[in-house]
Amino acid sequence: MRIGIVAGESSGDILGAGLIRAVRARRPDASFEGVAGPLMQAAGCKALYPAETLSVMGLFEVLRHLPRLLKVRSHLKEHFLSDPPDLFIGIDSPDFNLGLEESLRRHGIPTVHYVSPSIWAWRPKRVFKVGRAADLTLALLPFEPPLYDQHGFKATFVGHPLADSVPAQPDKRALREELHLPEGKPLLALLPGSRGSEVQRLGPVFLETASWLSRKKPELHFVIPAATPALNQLLKRQIRMLQPDLPVTLVDGHSHEVLGAADAVLLASGTAALEALLLRCPMVVAYKVSSLTYNVVMGLGLLKIKNVSLPNLLAERELVPEFMQGRANAEELGPAVLSLLDDRQARETQVRGLEALTGILRVGADARAAEAVLALADSRRRTPG
Repeated sequence: MRIGIVAGESSGDILGAGLIRAVRARRPDASFEGVAGPLMQAAGCKALYPAETLSVMGLFEVLRHLPRLLKVRSHLKEHFLSDPPDLFIGIDSPDFNLGLEESLRRHGIPTVHYVSPSIWAWRPKRVFKVGRAADLTLALLPFEPPLYDQHGFKATFVGHPLADSVPAQPDKRALREELHLPEGKPLLALLPGSRGSEVQRLGPVFLETASWLSRKKPELHFVIPAATPALNQLLKRQIRMLQPDLPVTLVDGHSHEVLGAADAVLLASGTAALEALLLRCPMVVAYKVSSLTYNVVMGLGLLKIKNVSLPNLLAERELVPEFMQGRANAEELGPAVLSLLDDRQARETQVRGLEALTGILRVGADARAAEAVLALADSRRRTPG
C-alpha cells in the first residue's frame, strides 16, 4: 500500500508521524511520501519537500509566498497523478491541501483531510469545499463531525494524539531539574508561537509582559521553549535587544516538559493551548495577526465565534482568559497572569475546568485515525490493470 501525505507545520508533523506509525503497525508494507517534517521522516515518510515549505500564517503573508506555494502544489499534483497512490492524506494546511485533494479526487484517488478547518469559527461555507475535496475528514474535536453530517459529507471524530501522549500528572520537581530550572521559585512559561511570524509579533509583547510581572513579583522566573533552532536565535535577539536583564531560561523544544514544570503559562492560541490543557497548566491566551489580516477578517464579518482558544471552545465559555489583537499588551496580559499566580481560587477554578475537558479528547487518536484511513483505502483499492 502506497500513501501520499502532506503536512505543513510542526503540529501536522506530530499528527502525521503518529498516523504513519499506527498504519504501519497494521500494514507493515505501507509506504508514505509527500511533504513531511522531521518526525514523519523518522517514522519512515519519504520527503519530497520539508514541512516548513508550507509554514506560512495570515492572509497577506500567504499572498507574498503564493507563487512558490503554487509551484510546489503543482509539482505534487503532477507527481501523484503520474504515479497514483492508493490514498492521499492532507494534514491541516487547508488553503494548500484542499485544492490538491480535490484535484486528486477528481482523478479517482481516495482522499482524506486530517484536521477539520475551523468552519465553526469563521467561513462556515468551507464545509462544502472540504466535502468536495475529501472522501473523509478526520476531526480532532467532537462537535465537528455533525457539521459535516448535516450536509451529507463523511467525517469521523478521532480525538487528538497529544491527549494520549501527555502525562496526566507531571512531576514538576523532576522536570525542573531536567531542564535546569530554579527550584523554589514561581515559574512562568512563555510560548509566543511556533512560527516566525507569530514570534515576531508576540515575542516582544510577551517579554514586555514578563518585565511587568517581574516588577510586581521579583522572585518570578521565566522559561521559553523555542520550537526550532531558528526561533531560538530569534528569541535570543529579542531578549538581548528588549529585556536583557530578564531572569529567563531559553530551552530548545521540550514544550511539554516546560509546561509540566511551570506554575502557569502565557501562550499564543494554537496547539500550545491544547498541551497546557492536558497538563492542567493554568494559562492566559493571546492571539495576534497582522493588522491588515485582522482588519479584513473583522471588516468582512468572517469571524463567527467570541473565543478562539481550544479550552474555551470545548468548555463553551471563557474558562481561560483570552486577549486578541490590540488587547494583547502587557497592561492587560500582566494582571491576568498575576491572578493565576497569586489568586489560589482563580487558579484552582481554572485547573478543575481543564481536568474536566481532558477525557473528551483522550480516545486513542492515532489508532482511530489509522483504522478510518485503512477502511477507506480498502474500500476503494484500485484493481490492477
